[in-house]
Order: sequence, then C-alpha cells, then structure tokens
Amino acid sequence: MNFEDQIVRRTRLRIGLFVGLAISALLALAGTIAYTALLHSQENQIERELSYGATNGTTAGPPGCSWIFLYDGSALDTGDRPPPPGFPLVSEIDTVAATRAATTTEVSRNGTTYYVRTQPRGASVVQAVFDARFQISDRRHLLMAFVLAAAAGLAAAVLTGILVGSRAVAPLAEALGRQRRFVADASHELRTPIAQVHTRAQVLARRARTGGTDADRRDLDRLIGTTRRLGEIVDELLLSARLAASPDDLPPSAPVDLVRIATQSVAAASGRDLDIHLDAPGTELCVAGIESALRRVADELLANALTHTPPGGRITMTVRPAPRNRVELIVADTGPGFDPADAARLFDRFHRGAGANDRRFGLGLALLREVVTSHGGTITAESDPGAGATFTVRLPLAPTPPAPDHVGEARVSPPARLLPAHDG
Repeated sequence: MNFEDQIVRRTRLRIGLFVGLAISALLALAGTIAYTALLHSQENQIERELSYGATNGTTAGPPGCSWIFLYDGSALDTGDRPPPPGFPLVSEIDTVAATRAATTTEVSRNGTTYYVRTQPRGASVVQAVFDARFQISDRRHLLMAFVLAAAAGLAAAVLTGILVGSRAVAPLAEALGRQRRFVADASHELRTPIAQVHTRAQVLARRARTGGTDADRRDLDRLIGTTRRLGEIVDELLLSARLAASPDDLPPSAPVDLVRIATQSVAAASGRDLDIHLDAPGTELCVAGIESALRRVADELLANALTHTPPGGRITMTVRPAPRNRVELIVADTGPGFDPADAARLFDRFHRGAGANDRRFGLGLALLREVVTSHGGTITAESDPGAGATFTVRLPLAPTPPAPDHVGEARVSPPARLLPAHDG
C-alpha cells in the first residue's frame, strides 16, 4: 500500500470512527435521559406510597407490595398478611418511639430492595414497608433494551461511518490521483527540454572559455548549475510520483546489499578535503527493495553530510545489523548540526532550516522518507548543535532463502561465477 493510499485509508477510518462515536454518544445520551427519567418517576412513586401508607395505611388492608406495622407502645400489630422475612424493623420502631423523629431506610434482602418509612402517628409508631422488586425489574428491562438498542445502533453507526467515510474521502482520493498523474506527466515532459537547455549551456560555456569574457563565463556557469538543479528537481518529482503510484507500477523487490551500496557511495564521494569513513561488516546485509531507490537514499544522505560538513571534518557511514531483524544505515557528520526541535520537520516537503543555501529546494529529505517508508522502514534525524548531525535509516532484513534439499547422490557444486554470464 502506497503512502497516499495510507492517507486516504486513515482519513476514511477517522471519519467512520467520528461518525460512529457521534451516533454512539447520542444513543448513550438518550439512554441516560430515559433511565434518569424512569428512576426519578419511580422514586416519586415510592415516596408517595410510603407517605400514604405511613399516614393513612392500616395493617388490615395495605396495598400490594406494601406492609403496615403499628406499635401502640405495648404491642406490635403486623396485620393479617405475613411480613417478609426480617420485618418489621424493630430497632427502627424503638428508635422512633424514643426520639419521635421519622426515619426512612433502604434495605436490600430477599433478592429485592425494601424502602422503609418509620414515623410517629399520634401516640403510636407506624412503619410502612414497600417492596420495589417491580420497579427494579423495570429498570433492568430498560437497561437490557438500551444495551440491545446500543449494540444495534453501534453496528448501524459503523456501517454508516464506513459509507459516509468512503463517500467523503472519494474526492480526496481522486484529487490525490490527479495530482500524482499531473506531477508525473509534467515532470516527464520537462525532462527533455531541461536536458537540451543544460547541454546547450555546456556548449556555450566551452565556447566562452576560449573567446568570451569572464562575466560571460560566470553567467554560463551559473546557468549550468541552475539547469542541473532544475533537472534534479524534475527527477525527484518523478521519483515521488513513482513511489505514490500503485505497487504494480513499481519494479519488483529483490535482495539489495546495503554494504555494497554504502561502499560505492563512499568511494564516489572520496577525493574531497574531508575524512569520509565507512564502518561496515565484511559480509552482506541485504534488504528487500529497489536497488536504484536505496542507492539514492545512501547517496542523498552522504551528499547532505558533504554539504554541511566544513573542510577538515569527518563523515562516517555505518551499516550494521539491528534488533528485530533490521539493518541500520547511519550517516554521521561533524558539521554545525541543526536545532533538535526541527528533527521531525526536516522531512517535510520544502522545509528549509536556518542557514540553508540554494543547493536544495526542500524535496530531497522528504523523498528519502517516502523511499524508506515504501520499503517498510523508518528514518530519523538527531543533532547536537555545533557537534554534527546523525541520520539513521532502519530497514527490514531480507529473508534468507531456504537451503535446497539434496536428495540422492551428492554432487560437487561448480565454482561461483565472478562475472555475470552473457548470452551468445
């Protein structure tokens, strides 16, 4: 999956998640309001039942789910209907008889909840008991219905979010595709005229060296440098469009030896007034990828270090195995470094830190991140201002092909070829 597809997919998932969360929040709000309203209504009903029973109720005929107990100071009348186990609450009756202050108690027993009001009635003490099992059952039914409705609503929210996200992101995906095609087409069309201008500028520069003035030669040298930089920008745009294309449009991956690539990059950069050192094992460290793209990563990191390292400085390119079956390519220099706060922004397109010259136009490091990301790796930058910068690329180690099984008679393998075979 390419970088743009990842952006579109993440955007679609985020929209779907937000829509689902919004619908779920509305369902939760509606359920909370309904449950709160039911609870308030039941509490008012229970309060009315207790108040009426304690004021007007008789032991002979209390309403359903209610019991009335009357204590006249000498005897406790529990009525004709047997009370629930554990009732009446004699301690509450004794307390009210002594203090003459009404009390309300909530008691959970016998698998239900009882609300008990004990208060004076004339010279006597009355205790009204209300069984709230039906109210509790209504609450449970409401919660069960809400849970089922929430599950159905959440499923509907997910489907709605996916549908809305797909339709909302479709214009973004189309716009990204058009932008990629435009960049690729425009860059491809610009390569030929830029190459022609660069070639003619070189021809004019050679002529000016024999019969032109110093000003003409300087202007032509600037023109050659400008056309070279313009060609680099076009190549970078083409590479970016290529990396953003579908995986089918990219060359197939193959094992690429990072040690060999680093060795060649360092060899090509030698001959400068710098100490360029390679620290790599004597064996291969292969990653699966496109060799030309990975070579560009090594060359660009080394070129970046060469640009920012003053004469007499030191650049070290390191290739080494890393934990979790990965390979590290590290380029460290002794240049001025950069502000650590800019470490993440260095890989943004067209970002130019303080002191940047006109050699780069802010595409190189951004393209490196695209190349590394497309290979399943990561790239990071660290710096100690005044002491240099370090760029670290981590790529997955290429899987080792299984050794072939030899069946039957053992044979002596022919010596390995030192050069590739040629047809014909």
